[in-house]
Amino acid sequence: MRVGFIGIGLMGLPMAQKLVEAGIELVAYNRTPEKLEPLGGVKIAQQPADAIIGSDCIMLMLTNASAICSLLLSEDAKPHLAGKTVIQMSTIAPNESMAIAQEVIAAGGEYLEAPVLGSIPEAQSGKLIVMVGGTEAHFERWRDLLQNFGTEILLIGEVGSASAIKLALNQLIASLSTAFALSLGFLERQGASVDIFMQILRQSALYAPTFDKKLPRMRDRNYSHPNFPTKHLLKDTELFINAAQGEGMNISSIEGVKKILEIAITSGFADADYSSLFSAIARDIS
Repeated sequence: MRVGFIGIGLMGLPMAQKLVEAGIELVAYNRTPEKLEPLGGVKIAQQPADAIIGSDCIMLMLTNASAICSLLLSEDAKPHLAGKTVIQMSTIAPNESMAIAQEVIAAGGEYLEAPVLGSIPEAQSGKLIVMVGGTEAHFERWRDLLQNFGTEILLIGEVGSASAIKLALNQLIASLSTAFALSLGFLERQGASVDIFMQILRQSALYAPTFDKKLPRMRDRNYSHPNFPTKHLLKDTELFINAAQGEGMNISSIEGVKKILEIAITSGFADADYSSLFSAIARDIS
């Protein structure tokens, strides 16, 4: 089996490395070639089409649907999709995923969406949760390949369904983190014990493990070496807002979260860990 991997970023790199560790032949493409250096002896594609030609499937871990279309569906790349399977693993909107699927199928290829839940540590350890949208036959065909990324590989339903679940999960990431940051900032201003607050919280139904993961970063104002940058969480939040708005839902709460993320980005935290939203909420605390 030969896999073409397009998009070697924060998540793409450890995921590609898991395939290399499994002995899978890999040809990788990235717009910034320097990011491919950690992959060592892997074959490097000079153009996206080079990662498609000769590959059994093409995996995508790109920033957004626009990047996917520009690289995968270009005049140079699209003609080579016939007979190939595209496994799209980025976080995009359900309607975007379905539109890309139609283009791939029209070109003679097959399409699966397989967004993942988890960040860099889970990618490195092979413990991502992989959510698949597509036919059962395609799911069974590529299940073993996807198990290199995690032990929990879930067939969600048709194309679009896995993207919807991923956006719903990322909405929770944004909303929970913002709510926790607000409580934390309030306690600091009040001079109340954060340690006692956390002791109570951990024993309650309100607790989520992400609170403890982000607590040290928020208390220390240390947002370097991100597992998930603020700009990406804003992008996913905007995708969720647009999709939910299209369903006629009240999106007031998540719009407030979006404003917080925008403040964090204008404060210089676009490429920092998304826990930087704490500084947007408690920005006058030194």
